[in-house]
Amino acid sequence: MDPGDLNVVLGVGALVVLAAAAAVRVASHAGLPSLLLYLGIGLALGESGLGLRFEDAELTQVLGNLALAVILADGGFTTRWATVRPVAPMAAVLATVGVFISVAVTTGLVLLVLDVDLRTAIVLGAVASSTDAAAVFSVLRSMPVRGRLRSLVEAESGFNDPPVIILVSVVTSDAWDRAGVWAIAGQIGYQLVVGILVGIGVARAGVWLLARSALPASGLYPLATLAIAFLAFAGSGLVGGSPIMAIYVAGLVLGNSELPHRTSTAGFVEAMAWLAQIGLFVMLGVLASPGRLLEALPTAIVVGGALTLVARPVSVLACLTPFRVPWRDQVFISWAGLRGAVPIVLATIPMSVGLPGAERIFDVVFLLVVVFTLLQGPTLPWVARGTGATAAENPRAVELESAPMEAIGATMLQFTVAPQSRLAGVEVAELRLPPGAVLTLLLRDGELFVPTPSTALRAGDHALVATDHAHVGEIEERLRLVSQEGRLAGWYAALPGRRG
Repeated sequence: MDPGDLNVVLGVGALVVLAAAAAVRVASHAGLPSLLLYLGIGLALGESGLGLRFEDAELTQVLGNLALAVILADGGFTTRWATVRPVAPMAAVLATVGVFISVAVTTGLVLLVLDVDLRTAIVLGAVASSTDAAAVFSVLRSMPVRGRLRSLVEAESGFNDPPVIILVSVVTSDAWDRAGVWAIAGQIGYQLVVGILVGIGVARAGVWLLARSALPASGLYPLATLAIAFLAFAGSGLVGGSPIMAIYVAGLVLGNSELPHRTSTAGFVEAMAWLAQIGLFVMLGVLASPGRLLEALPTAIVVGGALTLVARPVSVLACLTPFRVPWRDQVFISWAGLRGAVPIVLATIPMSVGLPGAERIFDVVFLLVVVFTLLQGPTLPWVARGTGATAAENPRAVELESAPMEAIGATMLQFTVAPQSRLAGVEVAELRLPPGAVLTLLLRDGELFVPTPSTALRAGDHALVATDHAHVGEIEERLRLVSQEGRLAGWYAALPGRRG
């Protein structure tokens, strides 16, 4: 490539990223998921806009899966296991049984209304039935939704990709003529179980390694953490498991472990996830052909309506009623099943294998995502309020970051006293840290000093605690309790029904 051409490519790429970053602010003010603006940027760059031609469906599928892997790693990393654990069985049922119910209902309605063959109807139903992790994470995490509900919808969006990917791959391949229902179900079960086991195993080994490593630069810890997640992704694929499931589970394990430089790691992973979202949606927008889209609009409305208004509510009802989930929560979960990049990436599979009518399927799915994201995204806050799914935000949370000091077998914990945290006003001695743990330094109003036991913390203080490795978890839990309840946290936490 000519150096001049390279500069043009880099310049255009930088402008796209800047425009996409600005689009997040515009989308948040308009109440729209940012993915729609990213797709719009891609369409503007494509053949009907600036004339950029990109028609490689196979490359799109590969790059799309890598981008989804980064997005799911971030989703797992930022999900608290304490909120996922109670909903894991429900999420597993929704991601497996619920997917098959949704595919079956959508397929039946498509066959009833549209003039298509069974294979095309199943592909449309399967591709559209997978909720999208990127869309779910970006929308729900900007809303004050109850932790249990949010975790259920997020976990489902992370878990339901592998079953759909396997189903679409089988239906679009030569196995369509010979694969039975039980063979497909067995393959899905195997890939899910292997993906979960590999994700847990690799992530736990990575946590053990990071906790005992003293890397020469703090910036290496975030890079190593993401590399561990991708090691789980690759390892699962090598042994026939689901790479997508493995990286989500690995992110979940890593995010719920005591990692060095946790705050900077979380920021790095989040930045990579944003970059993956931008690149993925812009690429999908460039791949689309606006000249064909209008023709596919009626079909997209039929398929999307069958899925969103009938199949999704039926699958949620069938899967969650045995768990005694209230009907109001079921309504919210049904409407929160957002579509996004995953269905569009899956729609490239028929194109890459040369399935008859594959371009039509891609156009239908692309429009389905756009139309129903425009419908569901802006109305989701209203549905959340109407069903009682909203929750008050917690201003008293405290962010903690740790860094190992291997040479002396110690760890440095850093935290900041938030404006509304009840740490403000608490004296150092009243923190009641375990023996051997010392609050060594305070940074206040730009001045660094060593506190005494009677020094009272103030809002905005940056504090540094030195301790041995064994007490890190205990200290973090203690600081979170005091941040929530104040100096009497020990007594409050002991009362029946009270938790910090």
